[in-house]
Amino acid sequence: MDARAHADVWLAAWRDRDLDAIMACYAEDVDFVASTVVRRWGRADGHLHGQAELRLHFERGLELAPDLAFTEEALLSSPDGYALFYHRENGNRALDVVELDAAGQAAHVRAFYEHQQR
Repeated sequence: MDARAHADVWLAAWRDRDLDAIMACYAEDVDFVASTVVRRWGRADGHLHGQAELRLHFERGLELAPDLAFTEEALLSSPDGYALFYHRENGNRALDVVELDAAGQAAHVRAFYEHQQR
C-alpha cells in the first residue's frame, strides 16, 4: 500500500470511529510515540509497543473525544512512508510521521501536536 492509500484508509477508519479498521493500519509490532502516551499512561518516554497497547490507547482517545474528527491539511511522502499534517475538531493541529513496513502497515509512528492533547 502506498502512502496516499494508507493515509486515506486511516482517515476513513477514524472518521467512522471503527477501532478494528484503525488497528488494521498498524503492524502487529508497531512502535508508537506520542505525548498523549505520557499523559494517559504515565510513560515518560511516550512509547507504546505492539497493537495491544496501541489499541487501549486509541480506545481511550475515542472515549475522551466523542466528536473526534481529523481534517487533512497536507500529506508529505517518502520512499518508506509519509507525514500527515491534519487538524482536529478541537482546533489542535497534529503531524503523524509514519514509516510503513513491507506489508504496507504502519511500523513506526511519531505523533506531534501543536498544543497539549489529552
